[in-house]
Amino acid sequence: MRGVVERLDNEGLGVVRLGKKEVHVPFTAPGDEVEIRRWRKRKRTLVATDFEVITPSPMRTEPKCPHFGICGGCLLQHIPYGEQVRFKSDKLSRILGFDVDVVPSPVIYGHRNRIDVVISTKGVGFRRRGTWWDAVDIEWCPVFGDSSRKVLRSLRDFIEDFKPSLYEIRRNEGFLRYIVIREGKFTGELMVNLVTSEGGLPGEFPGYFDYATSVYWSVNRTKSDVSYGDVERFWGSEFIREKLDDVTYLIHPNSFFQTNSHQAVNLVRRVAELVEGERVLDLYSGVGTFGIYLAKRGFSVEGIEANPFAVEMANKNARLNGVEATFTVGEDRNVENLSKYDTVIVDPPRAGLHPRLIRKILKDKPQSIVYVSCNPKTLRANLDELVGAYSLDAAVGLDMFPHTPHVETVVKLKLKV
Repeated sequence: MRGVVERLDNEGLGVVRLGKKEVHVPFTAPGDEVEIRRWRKRKRTLVATDFEVITPSPMRTEPKCPHFGICGGCLLQHIPYGEQVRFKSDKLSRILGFDVDVVPSPVIYGHRNRIDVVISTKGVGFRRRGTWWDAVDIEWCPVFGDSSRKVLRSLRDFIEDFKPSLYEIRRNEGFLRYIVIREGKFTGELMVNLVTSEGGLPGEFPGYFDYATSVYWSVNRTKSDVSYGDVERFWGSEFIREKLDDVTYLIHPNSFFQTNSHQAVNLVRRVAELVEGERVLDLYSGVGTFGIYLAKRGFSVEGIEANPFAVEMANKNARLNGVEATFTVGEDRNVENLSKYDTVIVDPPRAGLHPRLIRKILKDKPQSIVYVSCNPKTLRANLDELVGAYSLDAAVGLDMFPHTPHVETVVKLKLKV
C-alpha cells in the first residue's frame, strides 16, 4: 500500500494515512511517498517494519552516517537541522499547551561525549533498530566524533590478536560485552571502559589504548544486558575532566553527565539566569552539574541526590572547584523544609516528580522553582498539579540530542502572590 507522509509524530516517525488507519514509518520525512508492505502493532500504534521510500521529499538532506536507516541510534539525520529544531519546538508546544522556543545545539556532529558500543557476534556497534538481539557493525560514530574510529580500530586489533569470546546477545554468553567511550569535549581527555562478564583479561589490553587518558576494565556480574559493572581495575587517570565555562567536572565510568557538553554549557547558563535569591536547593543533584556552577557564582547551594556514588562525585567536584556547596544522600519524597530556600531546582528522571514531593512543594511554597525535564509528558502532568499555587514565568527548550526526537525543557515557576 502506498501513501504520503503527512507529518512526524512525537517520536519522530512519519505518519501515513492508509484509509482509516495511520501507519507510523521510521526514517521518513514529510512529503515522502512510501510503499508499506508490513507493519506491527506497538502498544496502540501501527509501526511499519517493511517499507520503501518511492519518491523522496524535497525536504530531505543527506545523512552523514553510512549506517543511518538501520542503526537504532539516530532517527532524524535525514531531516535538515533547522527542521529538527522546529519539530521539537512544535512538539513541546503541543504537549505543554504553551509556546516553547528551542535553542539549537551549537554542534550537531561530534557533540556526544559518551557512546556505549556492544561487542557482539553480530557486530561491534549499536542495536539494529527494532531489535534487542541484533547489532549493526560500525567503524565509527559521527555523533561522537573521530576518536570513536581510533578506539574501535584498537578494539578490533585486540580482538584479532587475542580471540576473546564475543557477546552472544540471545544466549547472554560471551566475555566481551561493551566498550564505553567518553570524551571531555572541552578538555580533549578520553576514557575507554571495557565491560566484560567474569573472566580473565589479557594484561596487554591497556597497551592497545595507550593514547587514552583513562582505561578501565569493568565486570558485569549480573545476568542483565547493561553497559556498566564493578570496576576491576584502571590504568592512567582515575577520572577524565570536562569543563563548562569556568567549572571543571570529574567523569568516572559509573557517573552520569549530560551527554552533549556543547549544549550543556547553554543549559547551566540558562538555569543560572533563572535562579532567584541566595539559598538554592539542587534536588536530584547528580554529580553537582547545576549546584557547583551556581556556587561558583556566589549562591549558597545544598544538593540532595539518591545515588551515594553521585553524591561522592559531587562533593569531589565541589572541592576541585573550591566552592562552598554541600551534597547529601536523600530521596525526593523525604525532603524536609523547602520554605527556607529561595529557589528549588528539580531535575527528575523521566517519571517526573514524586507525588509526595509535589505535596511538599505545595505545603512549603518555596518562592521559585526551576524545573529541568527530559520528558515533556510528565512535565505537563507535574505542572498541572502545581499551577494552582504557581504561575509560569519562563520556558525554553534545549536540543541536547540532535538527530533524535528527544529534547530538554527548562521551566521557571513563581509562587503566586
